[in-house]
Amino acid sequence: MKKTLRTVLLIVFVTGLLSFRLFGILDDVIGAMKAGSAEQLAKNFDNVVEITMPDKSSSYSKSQAEMIMKDFFNNYKVKSFEVLHKGDNGTSNYCIGNLQTKDGKFRTTLFVKQRGDKQYLQEIRIEAQAP
Repeated sequence: MKKTLRTVLLIVFVTGLLSFRLFGILDDVIGAMKAGSAEQLAKNFDNVVEITMPDKSSSYSKSQAEMIMKDFFNNYKVKSFEVLHKGDNGTSNYCIGNLQTKDGKFRTTLFVKQRGDKQYLQEIRIEAQAP
């Protein structure tokens, strides 16, 4: 009985650690979205970031992606970011949320990928939603 309890506790502990590690960077990215901070967001960018917005869609270098997001946040002042769903599939994870700005609501999807022992934000999709 004691051995089974220890095993269960160990499994719960390890699962908790793995979940924290998998979603750790995603939580930082979500915080940056809530703050409307391109600088905070860029700290997690991969070398190349795919950005899809209503008016543009392309792959950008880290510095270009930061400028694109800075421009977006300057044009659309963030009021809130609500997480609708988080998920993972092994070496990558994602978040789907609603970004509420002064000028409208955007469905936002963020993709993070594991490379080596570190995670990077590789893709941002921002889609306008009807009012």
